[in-house]
Amino acid sequence: MPNIIFLPHEEICPEGASVEAEAGTSICDAALANGIEIEHACEKSCACTTCHVYVREGMDSLEDPTEDEEDLLDKAWGLEPDSRLSCQARVADKDLVVEIPKYTLNQVSEHH
Repeated sequence: MPNIIFLPHEEICPEGASVEAEAGTSICDAALANGIEIEHACEKSCACTTCHVYVREGMDSLEDPTEDEEDLLDKAWGLEPDSRLSCQARVADKDLVVEIPKYTLNQVSEHH
């Protein structure tokens, strides 16, 4: 089973984490299932950018983003070539290294 390594994030995952995920699982679902409370304001329906992440390693194993995902990513804070919406990026057969951005467009988190 592939691993997803989440790099440390000051608030969401201060120590970083390594979690196993079955192929076909979204990065967002894998994070949430392992206590990493990544934002997902649209409830994972590909309608916002709050679950935006950077896939630092393993990007080539993911399916290409859909046109809808690409359109939304254009609105994400801090867009980079390795940006993906974690609700849409599904684990394949390789390990991933994921960084959660410091900021999102969502100015208010539901947990604060």
